[in-house]
This record gives sequence, C-alpha cells and structure tokens, in this order.
Amino acid sequence: VQLQASGGGLVQAGDSLTLTCVVSGRTIGTYALAWFCQAAGKEHEFVAAVRYTGRSTAYADSVQGRFIISKDNAKNTVYLQMNSLKSEDTAVYYCAASPIFVARNRNQYSIWGLGTLVTVSS
Repeated sequence: VQLQASGGGLVQAGDSLTLTCVVSGRTIGTYALAWFCQAAGKEHEFVAAVRYTGRSTAYADSVQGRFIISKDNAKNTVYLQMNSLKSEDTAVYYCAASPIFVARNRNQYSIWGLGTLVTVSS
C-alpha cells in the first residue's frame, strides 16, 4: 500500500487549502486514515482522522472547527480541507493509515506517505 499526499503550497493567513491523499497498491481495507503535521523542529502532531467507512471523524483541538477530513472510498482518497489557516498551521503534512480509530499517536500508524508542505504567511 502506498499513500501519496499532495496539495500543499504557500497561502496567506485566513485562506483555505485542500490536501489530498491517494491510496494505491491495494485496498486499505478497514484501516483508518489520518493526517499528521510536523513543524520545523517539532514532533509529528495528530491533526485529524477518519474511520474506514468515512462516517466517523476526529480532530485535534487546534483544528476543530477549521479543518474537515473526508474520505471518498470509490476513489481511495482522503481529503483535508483546511480553512481559516493560521501561521501556526505551517508544517509538512503527512497522511497515514492505522488499524485503530482513533489513533492519535504516530507510533500507532504503520503506513505513511511522503509529506506535502503547507506554508501560511501572516
């Protein structure tokens, strides 16, 4: 299984951006999919997760109400819609898969994709 994240870029504070993660190789099965972010010099932080059905979601407090995670099972794709972006959202964003929902610790994720950089200028 491979995860490929894309959609990062340079935006201004208050703007919106949508990240995409495509799952390829084989079906992700019942694994939950999540987004983590890693700012410069910091550890990976949990951002949001979605159950394999796409019907349940979870968010970090810092993005609750601003970000929306969704899943298109037909396209094997998970999205992260990022609204009202802040400078502190600047980070490399990764998608990952885990058999656990909700897993908020990066060690609970066994499948990772390469990251996509989001830079928010103030």
